[in-house]
Amino acid sequence: MKKPTVLIINGSPHEEGTTTAVLGEMIATFEKEGVECRVIQIGKDPVRGCVGCASCKKTGRCVFDDKVNEAAEIFAEADGLLLASPVYYASPNGSLLAFLDRLFYSSKCDKRMKVGASVAVARRGGLTATFDVLNKYFSISEMPIATSTYWNQVHGAFAEDAKEDLEGLRTVRTLARNMAFLMKTIALAKEEIPLPEREPKVFTNFVRR
Repeated sequence: MKKPTVLIINGSPHEEGTTTAVLGEMIATFEKEGVECRVIQIGKDPVRGCVGCASCKKTGRCVFDDKVNEAAEIFAEADGLLLASPVYYASPNGSLLAFLDRLFYSSKCDKRMKVGASVAVARRGGLTATFDVLNKYFSISEMPIATSTYWNQVHGAFAEDAKEDLEGLRTVRTLARNMAFLMKTIALAKEEIPLPEREPKVFTNFVRR
């Protein structure tokens, strides 16, 4: 069995911020579990939202050639996807949402059975709402969602604060171990069991003219 790979999207604009500190805890755990980590940080670069041009239906790539297309190439080969975001107004970072809208819509790789997980980081509140939004990208893509012993959230206004949230760090370490287990298990299962039969897509509009 090949070494599993997880693509990690860091939605924070701060390279050394709290989200990065939390992901560092998870990356160390992944490495102990024999998982290769590929990290892409949104950073401070401007991220365009999807403009609905449908160019990707012809090319398989987003018309805006930035980190989204870079991530799409890694995503196609990865066994799992981990999303991490700071909380902005009880929701994920807007740049991350624009990034994910384009990534999931434009990339045409088969996402079925790639393991998904998300982590939210905040000084105080809005974590579970952020967590729920991020998980919706997985649940519409036939991606199993890895879980932990609590909602995947860590508190801290600054990176050093996160180190004091011992329960939060234990939660994300457990998440990394569970995610590693799922990726390995699914890889083994694919050697013996074919993916579920897929029916042709059907689009039903709610308003008919």
